[in-house]
Amino acid sequence: MGAYDHYLFAAAALLGTFAAAGLVMWALNHPIVRPRLERFSGVVPPFINVLGVLFGLTLAFLANDTWNAHDRALAAVDREADALRSIVILSSHLPDPQRRQVSALVRTYADEAAHEWPLLARREQSAAAARAADALLAEVTDPGVVLASSPGVAAAEANLALAIRDGRETRLALSQTHVNPLKWLGMAFLGFLTMVSVAVVHIGAVRAMAAAVLIFALASGPTAVIVLIHGNPFQPPAAVQAAPLEKISVALARQP
Repeated sequence: MGAYDHYLFAAAALLGTFAAAGLVMWALNHPIVRPRLERFSGVVPPFINVLGVLFGLTLAFLANDTWNAHDRALAAVDREADALRSIVILSSHLPDPQRRQVSALVRTYADEAAHEWPLLARREQSAAAARAADALLAEVTDPGVVLASSPGVAAAEANLALAIRDGRETRLALSQTHVNPLKWLGMAFLGFLTMVSVAVVHIGAVRAMAAAVLIFALASGPTAVIVLIHGNPFQPPAAVQAAPLEKISVALARQP
């Protein structure tokens, strides 16, 4: 599938919901089918609760996965930015040439990571950002830098450089988020059964059936669309931004 397949699935979910609603109304009120169904009239409204709860829980779990991915992406960016700031602070005691080199590498990584954002939206990654992360780790673990620092500071800088790489790997993994067909097919199946149960409860009352089915379609279809279009945390409309990394680059550019 393409990078923006979430929007295709969202359109399919919306159109499919209302197409299913029309199909249910047409089928249950067909002149041949309707007389046979009337013998089943009397299904009590609480019957809807069984399928409705299952459908609601399934949609809620899918929505929870989506929001969790978004929160993890935000946390990963914040971890990267915090680790970069911490490395700059810890390296401030180094001799001037080494301090400048560490700051330059931190700024390079921040720039390259920010430039990686359009690629994340397309489920791709930047080789330049990977090289910048490697270069920063190599610099803070360089014997010259380690000897110029206290053992505790040197270890902290190395751990921070590793945390930066880990944060980036988390971003890359989350940018690959895609729609799980089995989960959504299961939810669609439960949604269709719930819609049928709503209609069956109103057998013999065409207008009430139409109103109930339409209300259910208006509630379930757009909700599924909202969840689907937020499936990838680095794609619009609520894409995670690179602002924390960009601020670090700007701040370092102002330093002497």
